[in-house]
Amino acid sequence: MSKRPLEGIKVVELATFIAAPCTARVLADLGADVIKVEAPMGDPLRYTAVNEGRPMDQKENTSYDLENAGKRCISLNTKTKEGHDALEKLISEADVFITNVRQKPLAKMGFDWETLHAKYPSLVFGYVSGYGEKGPDKDLPGFDFTAFYARGGILGPLRDKDSVPMLTVPGFGDHQVSMNLATGVLAALFRAKMTGEGEKVVVSLLHSAIWDISLVLQASQYGADCMKFPLKRNEIANPLTVCYLTKDERWLQIAMPQYDRHYPIFMEAAGHPELVGDPRFYPQAALQDNKPEFYEILVSIMASKTLDEWCKVMDEADLPYAIAQNWDELLVDKQAWGSDCFYEMEYPNGAKRTLVRPPMMFEECGLPPYERGPYLGEHTEEVLREAGYSDEQIAEMVESGAAALMDPALA
Repeated sequence: MSKRPLEGIKVVELATFIAAPCTARVLADLGADVIKVEAPMGDPLRYTAVNEGRPMDQKENTSYDLENAGKRCISLNTKTKEGHDALEKLISEADVFITNVRQKPLAKMGFDWETLHAKYPSLVFGYVSGYGEKGPDKDLPGFDFTAFYARGGILGPLRDKDSVPMLTVPGFGDHQVSMNLATGVLAALFRAKMTGEGEKVVVSLLHSAIWDISLVLQASQYGADCMKFPLKRNEIANPLTVCYLTKDERWLQIAMPQYDRHYPIFMEAAGHPELVGDPRFYPQAALQDNKPEFYEILVSIMASKTLDEWCKVMDEADLPYAIAQNWDELLVDKQAWGSDCFYEMEYPNGAKRTLVRPPMMFEECGLPPYERGPYLGEHTEEVLREAGYSDEQIAEMVESGAAALMDPALA
């Protein structure tokens, strides 16, 4: 494999859960040496097995591995002077510092941007925030359930008006934040290497959600009925972009955003040529006064064929569509496997699990190795030695509780 783009770059991560750790995982995939600093109790993401139905055994921790593959882990109690000083030593030698610690505690520790930039002017500082660093709610705790889905205008408006909000899943907003932050960090790192001047990059869950819905959010300002979300399904301005139930009760998403071009083709392919020139439904401008009527016609048409029958119809007419797959189907999707979305991880207990790769592919560098996330404290001694600590000093830090080693049972 060719040399990966970030080989030789050192990243220190002081973060928990998903968004910020995932940013650092992306940098690790790109070849950076990422040192994850965890408290002796560990990142809470290590202990979410009950929520996910997976084994409690730390040797098979798919969620932690997803966000922390390819890193090294040092366990420090930064509330002690020795632990705090060790973390600062690591930061002083790093190119990038990634964190999601809230602003006030971070400043109290002396690891805020202003303090670190004064000491280490070339350092790139990547920061994940719930609501941003300015404004009246900047200090609120933020999770994707709240800052992204709810406050960010996704959970309330983007549902059928007659239904309840969707069930949220963890990580959806976090992963988008991580990619946004990785983009900013890479740009800042390029600048730092060119000029010697570091930069602070901030990405919030709230802003990421607003960016994701920006197309419809901006359009909503014109007050058109088609933008007054939440809408009923039969009020969508273009019913050829809605998901429909087939005869065998499968959901099929059709996607014909160019209504006036696609409508005649679809009606012919669906076996309803009598509707091709119907002035109630064509062109799209005429449809707007007849949307509920046309929607009911479409529901009936889509329910007249099975999923396989519709797939054949759509393929023959070269019309865009996709099956609304469940997760069991997605895990064996031939295209997803063929395009390297997945990796089969074999764990020490013999279990084989499908893990997901970050969605960046490099032609010359090839696929990065998918190494499991580090066990808590797995590299404490190694990292401290590299930072210049003697074996005696490391032993003293472990004895005093300033540092912690890996549980021998995990070896």
